Order: sequence, then structure tokens, then C-alpha cells
Amino acid sequence: MIIDRFVSFTGEHCETTAMGNLLSHVGIRLSEPMLFGIGEGLGFIYWDRKGMDFPFIGGRVKSDELTASIAFHLNLKLTVQETGSITKAWFNIKENIDRGIPVGLKLDCYHLDYFKSKVHFAAHYATMYGYDDEYAYMADTSQQGGITKTRLATLALARNEKGPMSSRNLSYTIEKTTALPQLSSLIRTSILRNAYRYLNPPIRNIGIKGIEKMSAEVLKWPSHGPNLAHNLCLTAQLMERGGTGGALFRNLYRDFLKESLGVLGDSKIERAYLKFIEIAPLWSEVSASIDNAGRTGNWDWLRQASELLMHIACKEREAMELLLEL
Repeated sequence: MIIDRFVSFTGEHCETTAMGNLLSHVGIRLSEPMLFGIGEGLGFIYWDRKGMDFPFIGGRVKSDELTASIAFHLNLKLTVQETGSITKAWFNIKENIDRGIPVGLKLDCYHLDYFKSKVHFAAHYATMYGYDDEYAYMADTSQQGGITKTRLATLALARNEKGPMSSRNLSYTIEKTTALPQLSSLIRTSILRNAYRYLNPPIRNIGIKGIEKMSAEVLKWPSHGPNLAHNLCLTAQLMERGGTGGALFRNLYRDFLKESLGVLGDSKIERAYLKFIEIAPLWSEVSASIDNAGRTGNWDWLRQASELLMHIACKEREAMELLLEL
């Protein structure tokens, strides 16, 4: 069963790409930066807990929140299903696809056949739009090939994986039930909500405080024990090319502000946009510094990363304070 007239959405980030695919199928076509912005997606997390090999760096809001915020702002019905049963999980997908409804999935990308880099990450999102006796037909990010496929057996493993950020075979669909709200109104609301949450995090390891915390913590990384060089290089790779916490999300938010400026014409948005033009490449410098530390064993690179992070925190605070004044 393959859904007729399914046209894939081209995107760089997995959760916005998955939502873009679902939205396109119901006739809503917005750019990826606009989806990221109205999803209140800009964030940060420095996550280090007992049992983790190395801290996780994230440059966006918590998994699932982006999808929920997009649905909320666009007045969509979001139906989320979770189950501990692999059989029930497959039924939840099949039932929707048989009705012509593509399904968003949360997965551990390690198990997907089309992923060349085998790293466990259980908060990857993709869209499924068909199946046959052997394969699931998927729409993923441009980096992962866009329209692709994986075996049903490996899809089941990817959905049922346990560990950090995983869910219990999570799948979701959307439905348009009312007219879409005015774009100018939802842009303004999204910006204000995102800016407030970012500047006022409830705990020290997220939002603007999280960047400041990471600035201090990177100086302690040399004491993280075995496999340090590997973990540093892997962290840099995930940040920059895997899209967890590098420049990708700042690029998306920069482009969202540019689109928003065309809609609202507010000078504060323009000034924040100009700041994000400067901010985005600084995150690439952080990733490169961490990678260099891993490759060379020279911890001066970590001191450079620490200094860059404090500089970024200052600039992002200024940008988000401007947006909070809208």
C-alpha cells in the first residue's frame, strides 16, 4: 500500500521535515524555517547524567515539543499514539496508511537501513507513506536521501529501541479541522513565547543558562576518562553534521526571522535577524574547536570553545531580549 499523490517535503532537520511532509499532504505549505519558528523551536540543552558516555548537546527545544507547538499554532488536530506492543505499534501505522494518511514516526536512527552513520539516537523523526511485504517507504531529510525505504524488521527495531530520548513506538498524524490563523498573528505569538522560555529556563542546563553552563563544563571534559578523543570528535560531528546542537538551528531561526520581517516589518525583528547572521557561524566554530581538541589532544581548543560559548550566550541573550519587546 503506497499513498497516492504523496509529495515529499525537502528539509534539513528531521522533526520539521517530518511535520512538513504531514502538512504538505493536507495542503499546508510553509518553509522549513517558518515551521521551526512557529514551532518555537530555538532552544539549548546541556545534558549530562549518570550512565551517559558523554554529555549531549542540543540546540533546540525538547523532542516532541516542536511538533506539538506547530500543531497548536496552526489549529491542527494532532493525534499521538504510543504503545509497548510491537504488534499494536504496527497496527497504528497500517491503519492510517490504509486510509491514505501518512504517519510521523519517532525512531532510533541506528537501525534504519539507509543511515550510513551508525550512532544510537532515539529522537530521530521520519514520515512513513507506504509499505509492502518487506519494506517501509519513508520520507526523511535531504541528508538521508529524502524518499527512501527501510526493511519492516529494522523499522520495528528503530521504533522499539530504549534509551535516552526514546518513546514507546511513538507515531502521530495531523488533521486540519478549522481555517488556518492569520500568519502575522501566529508569528508574533510564537516569537514572544519562544523568547520568554529561552531567556527564563526553569533549570540551569537549558536555554541561555545552558550555554553558560556548557562554557564552564567543556573545561572539565579532559577528565571524562576513556574514549575521550572519540567522544569529542563524535560530539562535534553530531553538533554540526548530525544537527543536534551546531549551526543548523541558528540558521533556521535566522531564516525564520528574515521571513517574519517580510510579514511584520518590525525593526526589532530586523535587528535580531542581523545578530543571528553573526551567531550561526560561531556555533560552527565551537564544533570545529571540539573536533580539533579530539583530533590533537590539545585542550587549548576546549578553552577556545568555552570562550566562544560565552560570546554566543551574550549575543543570543541580546537577540532574544529584542524579540521579547515585540
